[in-house]
Amino acid sequence: MTNTTPRPTAHPQATGAADGGPPLSRGLLLLMATATGLSVANNYFAQPLLDLLGRELRLSTTMAGLIVTAAQVGYGLGLILLVPLGDLMERRRLAVVLYAATAASLLVSATAPNGALLLAGTVLTAFASVAAQVVVPYAATLAAPGQRGRVIGTVTSGLMLGALLSRTVSGGLAELGGWRTVYWVSAVLVAGVTVLLWRFLPPLHTPIGLSYPALLRSTIALFRHEPVLRWRAGIAALSLASFNVLWTAVTFLLAGPRYGWSEAAIGLLGLVGAVGTVATTVAGRLADRGHVQRVTAIGSAALAASWLLIGGGGSSLWWLLAGVVVLNVAHQAVLNSNQNVIYALRPEIRNRLNSALMTAFFAGGAAGSALAAVAWVRGGWTAVSVLGGLLGCGMFVLWVLERRTRAGA
Repeated sequence: MTNTTPRPTAHPQATGAADGGPPLSRGLLLLMATATGLSVANNYFAQPLLDLLGRELRLSTTMAGLIVTAAQVGYGLGLILLVPLGDLMERRRLAVVLYAATAASLLVSATAPNGALLLAGTVLTAFASVAAQVVVPYAATLAAPGQRGRVIGTVTSGLMLGALLSRTVSGGLAELGGWRTVYWVSAVLVAGVTVLLWRFLPPLHTPIGLSYPALLRSTIALFRHEPVLRWRAGIAALSLASFNVLWTAVTFLLAGPRYGWSEAAIGLLGLVGAVGTVATTVAGRLADRGHVQRVTAIGSAALAASWLLIGGGGSSLWWLLAGVVVLNVAHQAVLNSNQNVIYALRPEIRNRLNSALMTAFFAGGAAGSALAAVAWVRGGWTAVSVLGGLLGCGMFVLWVLERRTRAGA
């Protein structure tokens, strides 16, 4: 099929390493990685607190689980409605505005008197915190071509560390000052990062001559015109669905009678998962050397297999810890390989490609969170483990089908 999606070209006003601007320094790369981590962390603060939030705000188990789902839904809306603006607006301004809006939205959650307002604050925060997905392709554009995989891996490592360590920080702060302290502290930190990004990010603007509605239509049309995007979006959706099944349901397991952990102890599990972030940088370097498909294959198979270990976590902490490490390593490797494949398709529209990929990614995550709560209520840890394993197997099957389809094209 002929690709009819508009192919914008860079405007002479564009600046950045890709067109002769300043190179991406190590300090700026670290700032961007930190910014993505702080931004995405806000979507996961509630996970180790679900039992506590349920008690204090009088929420049912299903309603408490919906707080996590609300974050994924808000993030998904931001991905499709806000991230494409990076191909239309000056990117530093867009990033700064979104980070400022995230800080303001966190204050809504911090002062929420009931579950309904907490859900609203969660959706608003998640909607604005897609700033992280503006920063990732921003860094990819500033990077030298031969270092793009490493740069994506570094920034994505920050993003994943934020997602995982948020649970540890959230549990610890909740123990010290209650669950509201988590949101107050995050609001201050995000506000600080907003100032630093405004001060140090270089301008980057590639006007494309499209209206906002046309921009959104062209983003959606990418699923029709880019078959690789369709396959990778499916793989990404199943990957985060399986990932979120674990991190949503494990709170109920660890807070239950078998383990009886406190919120702080549950949050510490994020430190175990954080070990897997090393896979993101390694996967990026392998992508730079042309091994991106191998990374996807091994990562997909390992993620599915990790649920054999996790399933034993219902009675053994050591099996659970081993499974958490394997799942996180695999998930992050697959995420990095997906991004490298997608960003290489059409560099001039990276924000829209990223928007399409990550919308599917977080839609899968939202479904995984919702299904995890239902599986826990109906079948306990066994049902949760079966669900996560099936999602992982489905991801590997999609990769096999992608390779066969492209080989026969």
